[in-house]
Amino acid sequence: MSMLAYDGTAMLGRQLLRLRNNPGLLILTQTMPISMLLFFGYVFGSALAVPGEEYRSFLVPGLLVATASGGIMAGMFQAAQDTHRGVTNRFRTLPMSRAAVPLGQAAADLVATALGTVPFLLVGLAVGWRVEGSPLEAVGALALLMLFRFACTWVGIYLGLLTRNEEAAGQLGGATFLLPLLSSAYIPTSGLPGWLRTVAEWNPISALATALRDLFGNAPVPDGAAWPVAHPVAGSVLWCVVLLGLFVPSAVRQYAHGER
Repeated sequence: MSMLAYDGTAMLGRQLLRLRNNPGLLILTQTMPISMLLFFGYVFGSALAVPGEEYRSFLVPGLLVATASGGIMAGMFQAAQDTHRGVTNRFRTLPMSRAAVPLGQAAADLVATALGTVPFLLVGLAVGWRVEGSPLEAVGALALLMLFRFACTWVGIYLGLLTRNEEAAGQLGGATFLLPLLSSAYIPTSGLPGWLRTVAEWNPISALATALRDLFGNAPVPDGAAWPVAHPVAGSVLWCVVLLGLFVPSAVRQYAHGER
């Protein structure tokens, strides 16, 4: 374990240095959610029955979760880029823990996400969003959000190691934008057709968005929803545990075995 901690810390430093040397990407990933908040909040909000400020309070938690789900695309692209350029093969020749490289990537992404969440929340406060719950519940909401981002990044790392190609990872990663659309991130699922509502409510993004709205005190848990949405905190934790349990060992095994 000490070897994993030492090697993982070294890989964390490498990934953070990589982000520092690519400030354009970091700025884009931080400003995109803010742009979406302003666009959705003032354009779509005016077209919905929900009043504008109330919709923005509904939207902020949903956009936080939609951004967290972007860990799939970010993890996939970085892992595929390293593999495609031969960096991963060079790391495999070093006497280091096989879990260190993917762990360092996931940890660095978590640090960058935590820092990027701060300006988004400040803009959310500026447009009318407020934390109506207790400070402890708000901290729990943010911790749950980071856990979900961490789990999504591991999903992306595994898929990136599997594709081993930057272009393929970029195209496949683009498809992940559909995931928040099939959830309650942007709109309530109560108005969807029966089968589509079922799909949306079993989407992990819906469970987490509902959990954040409940913990922040922005919106109550909807009645008659599927189990993950009816019990959003427990459902979100369960989804994260399932994703981590499936993709952490899969990503480490794929990294260790390479193309074999």
